[in-house]
Amino acid sequence: MSDHLCIGTYWRWERDETDHIVTITADAPDAGANTLSKASIEELNAILAELEDASIAGVIFRSAKPAGFIAGADVSAFGQLRTEREALPLIQEGQALMDRIDRFPHPTLALIHGHCLGGGLELALACRYRVLRDDAATRVGLPEIKLGIFPGFGGSWRLPRLIGHVPAMSLMLAGATVDARKAKRLGLADVITPERLEQRAAHDLLQRAPQPRRAGWLARLPGVWPLRTWVAAALRGQVRDKANPSHYPAPYALIEHWAHGVSDSTTAQPREAEQVAHLLVSPAARSLTRLFFLRERMKKLGKNDAPAPRHVHVVGDGVMGRGIASWCALNGLRVSLQGLDPKLLGRAVAETAKLAKRKLKDPRRVQQVLDRLIPDPRGDGAARADIVIEAIFENQAAKRELFAQLEPKMRPDAVLASNTSAIPLQELAKGLIDPTRLVGLHFFNPVARMPLIEVVRGPQSSDEAIARALRFAVTVDKLPLPVTSSPGFLVNRALMPYMLEAVRMMDEGIDTRCIDQAALAFGMPMGPLRLADTVGLDVCLSVAEELAPTLKLEIPARLRVMVADGLLGEKSGQGFYQYAAASEPRASERGQWVDGPLHQRLMAPLLNEVAACLAEGVVEDPDMADAGMVFGTGFAPHLGGPMRYAAQLGESELAARFDALERAHGPRLAMHGGWSDATLIDWLQQQETTHAVATSQRHSPQGGGDHPVGAVPRAC
Repeated sequence: MSDHLCIGTYWRWERDETDHIVTITADAPDAGANTLSKASIEELNAILAELEDASIAGVIFRSAKPAGFIAGADVSAFGQLRTEREALPLIQEGQALMDRIDRFPHPTLALIHGHCLGGGLELALACRYRVLRDDAATRVGLPEIKLGIFPGFGGSWRLPRLIGHVPAMSLMLAGATVDARKAKRLGLADVITPERLEQRAAHDLLQRAPQPRRAGWLARLPGVWPLRTWVAAALRGQVRDKANPSHYPAPYALIEHWAHGVSDSTTAQPREAEQVAHLLVSPAARSLTRLFFLRERMKKLGKNDAPAPRHVHVVGDGVMGRGIASWCALNGLRVSLQGLDPKLLGRAVAETAKLAKRKLKDPRRVQQVLDRLIPDPRGDGAARADIVIEAIFENQAAKRELFAQLEPKMRPDAVLASNTSAIPLQELAKGLIDPTRLVGLHFFNPVARMPLIEVVRGPQSSDEAIARALRFAVTVDKLPLPVTSSPGFLVNRALMPYMLEAVRMMDEGIDTRCIDQAALAFGMPMGPLRLADTVGLDVCLSVAEELAPTLKLEIPARLRVMVADGLLGEKSGQGFYQYAAASEPRASERGQWVDGPLHQRLMAPLLNEVAACLAEGVVEDPDMADAGMVFGTGFAPHLGGPMRYAAQLGESELAARFDALERAHGPRLAMHGGWSDATLIDWLQQQETTHAVATSQRHSPQGGGDHPVGAVPRAC
């Protein structure tokens, strides 16, 4: 029972009359999650000031939101910051709140369920104790590195103090989250408990008031000089294998900050504020923050009124069919998998078990996933499924023949989806009794790693079918990108000319590794020739032939010859590279290394096709086009996507590059007419202006100098 209740805008607090423990509850208005905005920080500061001198036994921080504790700082405020001088007070206010909690005269405890991320975990770290709900939904972590910054409310020094330097740096550099049980093993949680006992556990811990946890001497040792300098060097080496410092300065800045020492908060905290303020207004952070909001926009597309799917029937026991079936079972759907080869159906079960063990760890939950996957060689599940997904090889005639067999079995309200990567739905709809139920659900390979699904609307697809497809995508934890049906949709249409241009460069004698290195230096996750080998050169040729008539693609003869000779890439052991199990791939042939901006030539056809897709209405707007290319291909996230990159170049520089490429290599690299679309021009000009203002203010004396930690010269 409580004898005192006070309700604010973001927080409410009440005191228990029996044990005099105060519970402060976060409950942001009109929001599904709590965040630490400037207003909520000020309100909590006022509550704590009132309670500091009160006769209370302790304070519990909790959340009223079912989704979780606190999702972090208010990321929407980041985009309004133009200079370090503007960013610094925002960070210092957050730090001051955490310091107040850390020094609070009464015991404090964070009672955590669901997500507890970023600033939310930093608040919990400032508390004396942490009690976590022991269920699958509880996840805690400091993922700020994924936004191009690092923890700025004291987390960069409080986490090492609590769990030790090496585990803390590993968590922060990866931006990883952990569940309640791992949090307990790490020392992040004092107690983990089921929901029914969490209140009792929190009150009991505050009443016992044991000494707060701290890392042991062995865990503190890596933070002591000179050992700290050796550990920092090792961390830099590990990060350099994954992130170019000129593209992603944040992990290097975090390592430099830690290497200067974080044991003394009086020096570590001001340095943390200055470094994070600098990173917050960096181009990389702006791009990554924008991508964060685009991700949220895509998730909202699936939060509609369509019925949630319960059963999906997948047809196809190849790599894609098995991958889709495994992923859907992992994410809670009942799955029937239809295929002709019993060995491949058995492989699907084994692959699902491996995926579930890696993701879930708990044997009981792994078994639940396996129980949801039903090998179905006769295809009986099609009659009961909410969604039927075709995932066979790319052949129009074969897909239409399969549809003719499936449709009579399906429920009248079931959605029929094709995983086609390039074939327009209007071609596949021929012969269907009800073409309004047909949609595209284009997954990317490997399914378990690629976050995007292109949700394709055909000319006859109904709004209801599209809504259910969007709901399905979010249900299985993917990002849906709505596109209209046209050859290649967005992602493959943009990728294929880029990959073919790389093959032409080989024909000109340029070394395979030189071409791929140019793409890697630009920020792509994989070079175009290595990507082609990974996809399979036969698949690339099939997609290119499907797109060639519409896009007027010239397919290099080299690609046809290699496929005819059985050189299909990684799966055959040789393509543009040679593959051996125990060694790194080696280029199949050597060529000439050339200097100069090779990436400009590689990117030109990709940029052109994205602009064409926008002009033709294949994708809704430049923001969604950027989201599709980043989440579907890994296009240089630090640049924010191809359209954002074009805006940063500026209209005149973009036109000059295309003009030079056309003169050097012919009309296929001329600037596409899609760039003349009025809506696209307006968007690019607006983005160009915003980028120019931000850059000028960031480099002005008032905005602070440009001194990215660990920066290296940008590649051509």
